[in-house]
Amino acid sequence: MGSLQTNSGPLTPTLSKTTSDAEKPQDVDNVAEKENESGGAPSPEPPTPSLEPSSPEPEKPHGLQMILIMSAVLMTQFLVSLDQTIVATAIPRITDEFHGLDKVSWYGSAYFMTFSGTLPCWGKALVYFRLKHIFLLALFVFELGSLICAVAPNANVLIIGRAIAGLGCSGVGTGAFLFVALAAAPRRRAKLLGLVISTYGIGAVCGPLIGGGFTANVSWRWCFYINLPIGGLAALFTVLSFNVHVDPLPARFSEKVLQLDLGGAAVLMGGIIAFTLALQYGGQTMAWDSSVVVGLLVGFVAIFAAFFAWEVWQRERAMLVMRLCAQRAVWVGSAFQFFYGASYFVGLYYLPIYFQSVRDVSPSDSGVRNLPLVLAFGISSITGGLALSRYGYAVPMMAGGSCLATVACGCFYTLGGSTTTGQWIGFQILAGVAWGVCWQCTMAVAQEGQKPEHLPSITSIILLFQILGGAFGISIAQCAFNNTMIQNALSNLPGIDASLLLGTGATEIRKVFSAQEIDGIVDAYIAGLRVVWGLMVGFAGSAFVVGLMSHWRRLYQDPDSKPATQHMA
Repeated sequence: MGSLQTNSGPLTPTLSKTTSDAEKPQDVDNVAEKENESGGAPSPEPPTPSLEPSSPEPEKPHGLQMILIMSAVLMTQFLVSLDQTIVATAIPRITDEFHGLDKVSWYGSAYFMTFSGTLPCWGKALVYFRLKHIFLLALFVFELGSLICAVAPNANVLIIGRAIAGLGCSGVGTGAFLFVALAAAPRRRAKLLGLVISTYGIGAVCGPLIGGGFTANVSWRWCFYINLPIGGLAALFTVLSFNVHVDPLPARFSEKVLQLDLGGAAVLMGGIIAFTLALQYGGQTMAWDSSVVVGLLVGFVAIFAAFFAWEVWQRERAMLVMRLCAQRAVWVGSAFQFFYGASYFVGLYYLPIYFQSVRDVSPSDSGVRNLPLVLAFGISSITGGLALSRYGYAVPMMAGGSCLATVACGCFYTLGGSTTTGQWIGFQILAGVAWGVCWQCTMAVAQEGQKPEHLPSITSIILLFQILGGAFGISIAQCAFNNTMIQNALSNLPGIDASLLLGTGATEIRKVFSAQEIDGIVDAYIAGLRVVWGLMVGFAGSAFVVGLMSHWRRLYQDPDSKPATQHMA
């Protein structure tokens, strides 16, 4: 495999320092060589020319150029997070227009399927093709999908548009993090990642608020139209400012296509579909021991076993390169993000349901009540990035944040109809601080000391597991919530129509069910939500345990003063 070349110039910074031996993780060096000495299957990489430029390292972007780069990154991250949550509040109005509850789940599933399934493919594309060109292509695909959704004449076209938007959004998210890694010096990177994560969290929580406002006052189609001008401005800033030239790895076009591992992406998406459908049907429309549900679960296991075997066989062409995944910083970071992402996305999804069903507020009002979470997450993300940049120790932040998140999720378990305003505000502030303080830590640890050609793949691997955690977490939570809610409702209200309960939106239950039934329905919602909060405790607690396995070393050290692998006392 060839080396990723960097062009030197006044406005074309490189990452030459990332290849110095002093900044490499100790247990990462020569992984391929160790595997071959022990008889492992992977073959060593061919020798690569030095990434050090012949002239001194040029200055990193600064001033107006850096402002434009970060503006483009923040706008795209806001769009990525906004697009993941803004549709939820528009779904009731969409079903009114398209007359079909049976396709509701696919509005989100189609998006997350292509988003998660193609993340590593985009990471490979950013290495083997021009970085700026691939980023702009991904942004164009996302904008095209948004436009298709905005003008969709029926549910099928809307689902296709959501799948296309997820495909593009996947590349935009990966490219934005890579922009920060390439444009910023290592010590500044943590601060900027904190800002990026803060913007992501704000967009995710503001999505229901903005979507509710558009749906109630204009049209649900504006939930998708809003992406067009923001994405266009981000593209303009990217064209004008991003001059960090990184030459793609040299290879024939056919080899570049094989490196994308499109077959692996297809198998991964098949596994996600099987798992989602199994939990969607199980205990709700079909019995758990039905042939369809059992077949889907068996198929899910078989597909992921085949996916793992395929990735091992593909070696350097795999979307999950095992040589990189074996690095401690990568596999720990991926596992941490899987559980932490599950906790975060489930909370983000079900807190509005609590406010809309139990507290009887509108979608837009539930967005307003999520503002404590938004503000705490944003401030904590920025503060966490500054602290990581200043002190360089990631593990205490990961352990502290996930431990605090476990406590916050336990507090959510007490939410009910009589919860005071001070309590639900305080719980959300606690959760926002916990989720925000350590979100960027795993990315910073994994990117530290890596070669430039490995940054896109490592970034996309960690983002993949974050999104997979959210997708699987929401599927598990949805299944547990629906089954518990149905069982509780049937126990308290024997004559209730379970299919009607499942098909009624959280804001519509008081319109559909009688006054005599509504108290039992609300109790059923609370029972279902408590199972969800319990799952969140488990997810956050698992993240805490995994976080303790990360590197206990100080990041961003000056190689001339102290060794990069100094450990905590």
